[in-house]
Amino acid sequence: MAIRNIREIGDSVLTKVSREIKEVDKRLLVLIDDMLDTLYDAEGVGLAAPQIGVLKRLVVIDVSEEGNDPIILINPEIIATDGCQIGDEGCLSVPGKVGTVERPNYVKVKAYDKNMKEFTIEGTELLARALCHEIDHLNGVLYVDKVTDELRDVVYLEEEDEE
Repeated sequence: MAIRNIREIGDSVLTKVSREIKEVDKRLLVLIDDMLDTLYDAEGVGLAAPQIGVLKRLVVIDVSEEGNDPIILINPEIIATDGCQIGDEGCLSVPGKVGTVERPNYVKVKAYDKNMKEFTIEGTELLARALCHEIDHLNGVLYVDKVTDELRDVVYLEEEDEE
């Protein structure tokens, strides 16, 4: 397992459409582990293979508070959406910036697991946003292409010491 370099905006790989995965082999399992290590190291919510320079339809997401409940999606496809949420979004490939993006508030996705067994996952709010965001990466789309306002610098708030 290794931490991979995250490609940043301006890298042409981020604008390309990823290829479908036909089979899971040892190399793909290593890639999944590396993507999870990279995601957790970067303290992100989701990571798509193109973000580390691999044009395969593979996404890892973890929206859990503890960061220990990863979702692995091979060849994910959005099959249903509903509602609307508007909120700030950021991306590991666009460090230090956020922008307002409109996304569905409910998403249903069909995908395959590490055993190439088909499953569906449904998500609302943050999970719905993450699913849409990461699947966009597989199609060469960055959230900055959907921002409804200007990109802004991320503001980090210092936690006050409790005494």
